Amino acid sequence: MALGALVCAVGLVVDDRVLVGAPIWAKPFKFSVSFSAYSLTLAWMLAQTTWGRRTGWWAGNVVVLTSVLEMVIITGQVIRGKRSHFNAETAFDANLYTVMGLTVVVLWAATLVIAVLLLRNRLADRATAWAIRGGALIALAGAAVGFLMSQPTAEQRAAGNLDSADVIGAHSVGVPDGGPAMPLTGWSTTGGDLRIPHFLGMHALQLIPLFLIALVLLAPRFARLRDAGVRLRLVRVVTVGYAGLVALTTWQALRGQPFIHPDSATLTAAGVLLAAVAAGVWAALRTVPEPVSVRTETEPASDSKEFTA
Repeated sequence: MALGALVCAVGLVVDDRVLVGAPIWAKPFKFSVSFSAYSLTLAWMLAQTTWGRRTGWWAGNVVVLTSVLEMVIITGQVIRGKRSHFNAETAFDANLYTVMGLTVVVLWAATLVIAVLLLRNRLADRATAWAIRGGALIALAGAAVGFLMSQPTAEQRAAGNLDSADVIGAHSVGVPDGGPAMPLTGWSTTGGDLRIPHFLGMHALQLIPLFLIALVLLAPRFARLRDAGVRLRLVRVVTVGYAGLVALTTWQALRGQPFIHPDSATLTAAGVLLAAVAAGVWAALRTVPEPVSVRTETEPASDSKEFTA
């Protein structure tokens, strides 16, 4: 996937073709980078298991094979100058999209197996266990958002020509794909976009463990973070808050609302979520760990042995 990202980066520079309002090599580049991070994280998580490692090995290889097949089809369609997703223009394109759909289902199922293994394994550090399991479950939910994109849109159903339509499904809601979009991400600025919760959900797999790593790195400078219980509570708060963010962005997208133009209902829900997370962080940090008493050399010992501090 890393090698594929480099190839796609070259394609972005030397190939000026545009497809559905975006540089034609942008999609395989984003997918390659995303799969690189996804695969590395799953590999690290599988390395933490002590039970079911053989099953995890098989599930990991299934993720590899399905990811590679997905990228081969996406890149091949780019070379042909065709859409990879939602393409029913010809029988060949429709069959490729069907294969992609099947590989995603298998990939999701393999990730589910890995998530179950992570839930069954007992990890020594509770905060690490919570971050890994929470990240894996939210990633599964985020990946499942992709199934919503594969369904015919309301406009496509209303047209009544699904048997002969060139495009079935979309990532945008309420507007056609390929319209005005945010820079870099390509997310729609005129309608809902299911790629947002899909992206946020899948990358919980990396972001929540990275949050815990940040807490550990900051622990030498902040006394409260040295307490394992405080770190565990903070990870729990962030995991629940992150799940709420994925749910909120899914709700917003399904209502056909642009991410950067939230209405009062979305703002209210976001405010409630932010307040809940802030209250949770405050509660997690409020309990100060009791100082550990250490006997010095000048203090009398309780027995005849000497104590060295």
